[in-house]
Amino acid sequence: MDGTEPLMNALLINAAASLAVALIVGLTTFVVGTRMNRHRVVDIAWGIGFAAIAVTTLVLSHDHGDPLIRWLVTAMTVVWGLRLALHIGIRSRGHDEDPRYEKLLSKAPGNRTWYAFRIVYLLQAGLIWFISIPVQVAQYDDSPSIVVLVVALVVWLVGMYFEAVGDHQLAAFRNDPGNRGKVLDTGLWRYTRHPNYFGDACVWWGLFLAACSSWVGIATILSPLVMTYFLAGKTGKPLMDEHLRATRPGYVDYIRRTSGFIPLPPKR
Repeated sequence: MDGTEPLMNALLINAAASLAVALIVGLTTFVVGTRMNRHRVVDIAWGIGFAAIAVTTLVLSHDHGDPLIRWLVTAMTVVWGLRLALHIGIRSRGHDEDPRYEKLLSKAPGNRTWYAFRIVYLLQAGLIWFISIPVQVAQYDDSPSIVVLVVALVVWLVGMYFEAVGDHQLAAFRNDPGNRGKVLDTGLWRYTRHPNYFGDACVWWGLFLAACSSWVGIATILSPLVMTYFLAGKTGKPLMDEHLRATRPGYVDYIRRTSGFIPLPPKR
């Protein structure tokens, strides 16, 4: 990527188109969530929004980026996004509103619906656009490093393994009536309390690394940092720990012996 003016103009056009896509996904999801009276549907749209931006960039970058990285980054993003959307859709089927959104909207200073639109849907659309910037930039790289791409793919694969396997193990655990009220502390959950969140972070560090063959890609480091911050320090790990500490009697002991995010051998 040589950083010439035509290329930068193309990146700016792509950024504007990607923002429009994120807003369209957010607005569509808002309409669906309002009609269903369940704003938890926004969680399904999270992965779909990223996949839509990746495909949009694939189309717009055809005159600029190397075909290998364009298709690879698109596939990495779409596979992750659609798997996550499908998993969340199956998990939430038949359930009422997510307690997180009930708690958030109970503090609405006025109309709950429009408060949800601003605080939930618009915020998510903005985050999807910002976090996806490495995906956008990577696809405009016309001379990617094979070594960088291999490292990026390995990190992404580690992330997909932890996220997909962790989700599968948790789903199997929850589907067993004998585990009601118990804490999952086997499999990947023996080494980290949140293998799915850790895997999610790795996926986005892998996508960031895919953009790192150029200085423009390296400059997008804030995107995976923001994703990791929300997973490990804001809406992911802290909220889940708080909820499970209040609803699972053995969770406090589980916290004492199990790493909160990065997989580590359990303490005695």
